Amino acid sequence: MTQARNSVYKKAIYVGEKATLLDMTIGQKLEEITKQNPNHPALIMPQQNIHWSYEKFNAQVDRLAAGLVRLGIGIGDRVGIWSPNRVEWVLTQFATAKIGAIMVCVNPAYRLFELEYVLNKVGCKALITAESFKTSMYLDMLLELAPELETSVLGKLNSEKLPHLKIIIRMGDAITNGMYNFNDVLDMGTQEDKDVSRALSLKLSPVDHINIQFTSGTTGTPKGATLSHSNILNNAYFSARTMNLTANDRLCIPVPLYHCFGMVLGSLLCVSVGATMIFPGEGFEAEQTLRVVSEEKCTALHGVPTMFIAQLDLPNFKDFDVGPLRTGIIAGSTCPVELMNRLINDMELTEIVIGYGQTECSPINTMTAIDDTFEQRVSTVGRAHYNWEQRILREDGTVAAVGEQGEICSRGYGVMAGYWNEPERTAETIDSDGFLHSGDLGEMDHDGYVKVTGRIKDMIIRGGENIYPREVEEYLYTHPQIAEAQVFGIPDEKYGEQVCAWVQLRPGSNLSSQDIRTFCQGQITHFKVPKIVKIVTEFPMTVTGKMQKFVMRDQMIEELG
Repeated sequence: MTQARNSVYKKAIYVGEKATLLDMTIGQKLEEITKQNPNHPALIMPQQNIHWSYEKFNAQVDRLAAGLVRLGIGIGDRVGIWSPNRVEWVLTQFATAKIGAIMVCVNPAYRLFELEYVLNKVGCKALITAESFKTSMYLDMLLELAPELETSVLGKLNSEKLPHLKIIIRMGDAITNGMYNFNDVLDMGTQEDKDVSRALSLKLSPVDHINIQFTSGTTGTPKGATLSHSNILNNAYFSARTMNLTANDRLCIPVPLYHCFGMVLGSLLCVSVGATMIFPGEGFEAEQTLRVVSEEKCTALHGVPTMFIAQLDLPNFKDFDVGPLRTGIIAGSTCPVELMNRLINDMELTEIVIGYGQTECSPINTMTAIDDTFEQRVSTVGRAHYNWEQRILREDGTVAAVGEQGEICSRGYGVMAGYWNEPERTAETIDSDGFLHSGDLGEMDHDGYVKVTGRIKDMIIRGGENIYPREVEEYLYTHPQIAEAQVFGIPDEKYGEQVCAWVQLRPGSNLSSQDIRTFCQGQITHFKVPKIVKIVTEFPMTVTGKMQKFVMRDQMIEELG
């Protein structure tokens, strides 16, 4: 990394090292890697008995791409993927990229309220879905939202609640009215469809939109961050470069694919350098992850702090061989000193790096280096990444001094095109100089290392998942007996933070705290459901009527001991 250009003036500005960007599409990169090393292991998913070389993986991607073309999907069409970590997810990621369709990541934990919103927000033409995951019965939810499926002709859904959705492709072998089966779509493409697929690939540009990632908003509704081939492919490639990841590495990916961590810093990162991607299960389970790390001789492992803690705390941790481990990315929240010590000494992750960023940045904009000091790895989130510029800005937009707190802002190749069809919300996040405003407070030292000190927005981070209180509040307001709701985070030893809601009821209501939690269950994602609900008659406010969530938080902490 280059030295901070303005350090002589003690300004909080740091420009990362300049490097040549990959000027290609995701499909072109996969083709290139496959030609270089066709027999090298590409994808391993033990739970689905998948052990594919790059040649086999690329051929399966092409089969799906041709099948999607046969269904009438092409450049610019939005294709949702609603599933835990499965081979179908990874195939969808690369098949849509090859034909120029825009893949829309749907959180596997979404329930009816959120699913309906995101599918309609971006106008999904098709949805590829698992049968179920944990307590989420995906097909039942789809049939509830679109009962017309029962009598629908395949590929021609006409739904009142989901007017844009025409095609649903389900995983598994069972038959559901109105839905294609994934394996049938793999077999559907003709030679003509394969030719069309290749022709579409040739029309694509690296700057074309290829992915929509939903990120929660402070105004209460998720926003669709729109990303290009160039955005996410380069972010994956330069992250691999920071980790010194090569084709010889085997990366264990227990983080969810629906999030940038899984699909950009996981599967795409591996493809960018020809490494092997290994998914230990559909969702994170500590012992299962360690078993796969041991059996597959993984050299790298990703995770958020809670994941690593869960693995290290297993009573039988020493039964697993973690000797080959070397590197990985830890993200989601700050890495505590004690945890970093255990990662280095017990897990042998001597070259693990800290990643920081936002979905809107594709996602990494700062990262520690493998040769940074221990202190830099536990007290900072590193420096501006390759081809990124980092600034700490005061409220008035001027650059803060070194060591002064302000908002962390970033500019570089990975900044999203914008929020899908929301120019005003985009303008609130990306300023006229191209800097993306994170909403996080931080400070920068003389060498450009950034320390995150807090959040301007009152976001809750529970186990690495970002939860915006306003989104939960908006849902609570849909209950006819709730007059006012204020949601905030309170400290939690296991998850970092938990969701707490203070609720004021309408006159005559006798709702209980449990009634309110029950109202949320099955409708909003499980980790957004308030763990603690307190019924109140009034809220602490300023003289101008502004809610004082910090007072509520302090009172709740004291009350809970």
